[in-house]
Amino acid sequence: MDIFNKKGTPILSTIDGIVVFNGQREKGGNVVIVLGPRWLLHYYSHLDTIDAKLFSFVKRGEKVGTMGDSGNAKGKPFHLHYQIMRVFLNPFKMDSSTQGYKKAFFVDPNKFLKEQMNYKTDKKEE
Repeated sequence: MDIFNKKGTPILSTIDGIVVFNGQREKGGNVVIVLGPRWLLHYYSHLDTIDAKLFSFVKRGEKVGTMGDSGNAKGKPFHLHYQIMRVFLNPFKMDSSTQGYKKAFFVDPNKFLKEQMNYKTDKKEE
């Protein structure tokens, strides 16, 4: 999922978790990876700056970096590439759709973020 905004916009963690990688990747540029609940890796790339420290605990809503165009996004509109990957594959999520095998590896970030927003809204009503 690509999320576009202005350079320097704060990128906030979508979950509570442990920073298991912060640094450079060829395609992703400046990258932060957070291990969250259910053994899911949350991948934030094309960052301008990295604010999350390696092996630190980040809380949901805490700044991990800023919007940028690093890696193979250089020269393109500023954006965050956000994806969620499973540490342990789930073959039961695969289906016969085009590239349906990838569902064993990846979680739909749109669905995840919508569920997080519903959770946040539900908590406010209590």
